[in-house]
Amino acid sequence: MTSSKAKKTKPAAAVERPSRDEAEAAVRVLLRWAGDDPKREGLLDTPARVVRAYEEFFAGYQTDPREILTRTFSEVDGYDEMIVLKDIRFESYCEHHMVPIIGRAHVAYLPNHRVVGISKLARLVDAFAKRLQIQEKMTVQIADTLNDVLQPAGVGVILEAAHQCMSTRGVHKAGVTMVTSRMIGTFRTDPSTRREFLSIVGSPGVMAVPNT
Repeated sequence: MTSSKAKKTKPAAAVERPSRDEAEAAVRVLLRWAGDDPKREGLLDTPARVVRAYEEFFAGYQTDPREILTRTFSEVDGYDEMIVLKDIRFESYCEHHMVPIIGRAHVAYLPNHRVVGISKLARLVDAFAKRLQIQEKMTVQIADTLNDVLQPAGVGVILEAAHQCMSTRGVHKAGVTMVTSRMIGTFRTDPSTRREFLSIVGSPGVMAVPNT
């Protein structure tokens, strides 16, 4: 079970990025290592395409997740019930093998006078998904950032994903879904709040925990 104590999400360390030409040259090396000829017709434009794809796959490194949540709204006529955005599709990449992690996220919070636009919750998921990741860390990052910036009464995050590093290599177990969760505040301490969240997202496999 995750700890109820929220930790500050550390920003990604700045790294010196190589030039586009250097990145394309690295792709040519990998093509040769795989046993093919990067000079043949079908592969001539592959290095440039791969680099462009990487810009999209890993756009999260250029995004400040906290900045996404800075614009909030307080005119909610006293609304203080759970807000849930479920089935947020995400695509990430395993930091161990650099192959896809494809799944969906369910994000919820109990507002404390402030709410954020629903598209921002999806953008928050993408900001962390579009990086080299492990699912456990990504779950914590989403929940802790939402909790730190909005300071709600509670936060609940569940990720369900299939990992290509498990289905296309190694043990070759297709059809397996990994489920991770992080509950903060009332989502952890109040079993009824946790049950409501799980009922809404349809994830009975993530069990409620007793008060501690």
